[in-house]
This record gives sequence, structure tokens and C-alpha cells, in this order.
Amino acid sequence: MPATPTRHDPPAVSVIVPARNEEASLKNCLDSLVAQANVAFEIIVINDHSTDRTHEIASSFSDKRVRVIEAGALPSGWTGKNNAVTAGAKVAHGAWLLFTDADTVHLPGSLARSIEEATRQHAALLSYSPQQVVKSVWEKAVMPVIFAELAASFRPAQVSDPNSPAAAANGQYLLITREAYDAVGGHAAIAAKLLEDVALARAVKKSGRKIYFRFGGDAVRTRMYRTFAQLREGWTKNLVLLFPSPTRLATLRALEFILIVSSFATAITTARHGHFQPAVAAGMLGAILYAMFLTRIRRADFSWGAALLALFGLPLFSYLLVRSKLSHKHGNVWWKGRRYPTGPAVTDPGVTDPAVAGVTITGIANPAKPDSTMQEQHGLSHAQS
Repeated sequence: MPATPTRHDPPAVSVIVPARNEEASLKNCLDSLVAQANVAFEIIVINDHSTDRTHEIASSFSDKRVRVIEAGALPSGWTGKNNAVTAGAKVAHGAWLLFTDADTVHLPGSLARSIEEATRQHAALLSYSPQQVVKSVWEKAVMPVIFAELAASFRPAQVSDPNSPAAAANGQYLLITREAYDAVGGHAAIAAKLLEDVALARAVKKSGRKIYFRFGGDAVRTRMYRTFAQLREGWTKNLVLLFPSPTRLATLRALEFILIVSSFATAITTARHGHFQPAVAAGMLGAILYAMFLTRIRRADFSWGAALLALFGLPLFSYLLVRSKLSHKHGNVWWKGRRYPTGPAVTDPGVTDPAVAGVTITGIANPAKPDSTMQEQHGLSHAQS
């Protein structure tokens, strides 16, 4: 086990974990982090005004490399996550900073390997898209559809190419040098950005530094949502910001579902009536469309079981896209007890890049969730968390 870092023996990397009501996943995350080897590190957990056992779980770790701090008051113009990770970065000693979410699990040796890979790639910022763990029918149906769309929109080869303007990162695993982080102003410079990971990656690439992005199932995995309510709330918050034409995309995916299902239904119906040539033609059309769909879905690195269920995720994805657009338009986005009145920022004609748009938050409790009452009374902005 590496020696506990001191002021005179700084760690190679500071792992910064923002946590707001993460009692269901935080212990597994920290267990996987303290088990890392072959690199000196510290772990900083930022308790972001949790109302569950998050602070208790984080404080229960006797490993001296684990520190727990409080996020502090949310200042006006800041998102909750940006405020939390900035508090962690201020007390971090590492030459590298790893920002990772509390719902991640890190595979043995992945921390040391990620630093080695970033160094080998000459990258100031390395980000992995984790292996997505899906267990419920809802997760298996819709998550492959969403991540297939993300894989098409944020191509790792383009993001990692210094000659391409494309920039992206996944905030569930974002490793950056302290030098690059400070040079671009850290999360304080993007305090009002909703998708802070994309905004930070863009700032780093714009500064002339290299970023490296890839699927990281060999390093980290995560289960983003454990209930349908969480899944609906989380994607309502994010989808309109990830896809700039949500209505068009929702229409295309709904039509794709209708065409596939209707083709097979037509084949079965016509075959029952003895019309075999039309049945074969309809069946072949359905098979071709379904094969094209599966080819796209399989690129998202989900199991065959999830890929097969993903057909039924198409209409659900369309529903979530429309719900996300309407919720943002009307300023009625909720996440973990915080309300995000996003309408003006998203619909502002001066905002040409919705993926990094800032929005204003009202620090009030969701009336549908009386147990999640906020203590903060500040106006703030929201980041993906």
C-alpha cells in the first residue's frame, strides 16, 4: 500500500468525488478507490448538502487517504456540482486530478493505468466513458439507445484528434493535470455550465492542450439510475442539452420503431391470409431495418440481452427527448431536490451551443419530494451530477 501522502510527499493524483445523497453507491465507489495500487493518491469526498447517510458512509473509512469535506454554501451563478468539485480541487495536492462520480466502481489498477495512458498519449485531459451497468427492464431498454446516439454524436477518434475541433468528456471519469486545470480556470471558469465535463474539455482543447477520450469499460463501470423515476428525471435534465435537435431525433426514432414493428406485424398478418410474397417482402424489410438498428446499438458496448430489449427503448427515448425539451422550455427541470428554471437560457437565440449552456437554479425543494427539502436559499446554476 502506498504511503500516506504528506505535505512534503504529495500524491500523484487527487481523486475528487462529489456526493449528494449517494448512500446507495458511495461505499462501493470508495472501496474500489482505496484498493487502487501502484500509485500514491488521496481521495477527497465532498458532501453536497446530503440528507441521507452519505456523510456517515464517507466518514466511516479509516484509511487516512480519505478525507471528507463539506461543499459549503452555493453561491449565486454556480451549479451544485461545480461548487462541490471546486471545493475539492482547492484542497487537493496531486499533480493529477481525477473527478469521478459517487456511482462509479473502479477496476483494480485502473488509476495507475489511466495516468500511464494519459502520459503515453501526451494528454492533459483523459476521460473514460464507463461501462454502463443496467439491471431493470427500463434500463436495458433505453440506456443502449441513448448511448448509441451519444457514440454517434461524440466520436472518440475526433475528440482525441488535436486537429479536430470536437471536444467532449464524461464527468464520471475525468483525469486532468493540475497545470491544465489551473491554466483554464478550473470549474470556477465554467461555474454556470450545465454540462461541465463538455465545457471543461472544450476549454482544455481550446487552450492548445490535448484531450484523449475513449470507452473505458476496462477501467470503470457505473449504474447511473436505479429506478425509473431517477432515469426519467436524470435524462429529462440532460437530453435536450446533449442533442441539439431533440424533436427531429424523437421523430426519427419513433418512426424507426413503427417501421420495424409494423413490417413484422404485416409479415405475420399477410402470411396468415396466405399472401406469402407480400409476407416475405415485409419480413425482409423488417429484418433489414432491425439489423441496421442492432448494428448501431451494439456500438454502445451493451450486452446482447440489453441490445435486444433496446427496440422497445426507441419510443421511450422519444418520450424522454420530448419531455426534456418541454421541461427545459418551461423551466421545470428537477434533480435531487433542486429545481432548474432553464427556459430562458436554452431558448436564448444567442446560445449556439446548447451542450454548454448555463442555466439558473432556484434553491427550493421539489413539492413532489417533501423529504428532499433544501437548506440553501441561494440562486445558482446546475451541472450534471
